[in-house]
Amino acid sequence: MVKSKTVQSFKDPSEIASALEAFQYIAEEDFATALFLLLKLQKPLLIEGPPGVGKTEIALALSRLLDTRLIRLQCYEGLDVNAAVYEWNYQKQLLGIKLQEGSNLSVEEKEKHIFGHDYLLQRPLLQSIMAEDKPPVLLIDELDRSDEEFEAFLLELLSAFQISIPEIGTIRAKFKPYVILTSNRTRELSDALKRRCLYHWIDYPTAEKEMKIVKKRLPGIEEKLLAQVVQRVQYFRTQKLSKTPGVSETIDWAESLLALGYREINRQAYEQTLGAVLKSETDISQAKMESAELFK
Repeated sequence: MVKSKTVQSFKDPSEIASALEAFQYIAEEDFATALFLLLKLQKPLLIEGPPGVGKTEIALALSRLLDTRLIRLQCYEGLDVNAAVYEWNYQKQLLGIKLQEGSNLSVEEKEKHIFGHDYLLQRPLLQSIMAEDKPPVLLIDELDRSDEEFEAFLLELLSAFQISIPEIGTIRAKFKPYVILTSNRTRELSDALKRRCLYHWIDYPTAEKEMKIVKKRLPGIEEKLLAQVVQRVQYFRTQKLSKTPGVSETIDWAESLLALGYREINRQAYEQTLGAVLKSETDISQAKMESAELFK
């Protein structure tokens, strides 16, 4: 069993990189440095890069490493305060009002009761602020999918780690969460948000690094099959595809080939398993057209 760590136990970025490997996450020196500063300075880290390169997975690995809760907010167009921060449990409030009928409580006392914490539905951002025992890891995933209005709302959280609720007041974090924001860069994020964050770009890995990642996830894979899978995925990324395969697709493809008993990629194995790495009919058809030349 892999032991969890405390923030204080890390003396330098190399120790974080080594510790993350035990959780099957490969972090190079510059990324390990960004994570080290995230933990030591408790400053949000904005990670940008193409889909499928491990931006989301680092939050999970980090929460496991620190043995703390991972709280995830998945962003999307139209995301609002009710879904991201809090909303009132209206049904419970109505029941509470009904139960108060005939009581001697004043209107002010009744309102204070039904707008108390017992009637508050905590969404991810509020959950991260109200952690009671230790700092959680807060993942704000694919922030670029949300509206600029929601991005502006985040500034209060990232500046002071507090949330204002009109009926209750301002709630301040007892433990500042470790915040990771990710973006696929479908739109440019604001300078105001970037000023509040550390920054790191994750690109598709080199063949050498990708082989190391797959080997970590699938330690029993043979070197020949590993090299063939990674080499072909690296080629796919140079083509104009409907969806460029990420590292997760590389792992899925290798795992699929192993599950079918293949020890190397031949034409049958290639055409049979393309759906594990390519995710559109057009891309798969093009790859199959090239297979005759590939497996002469």
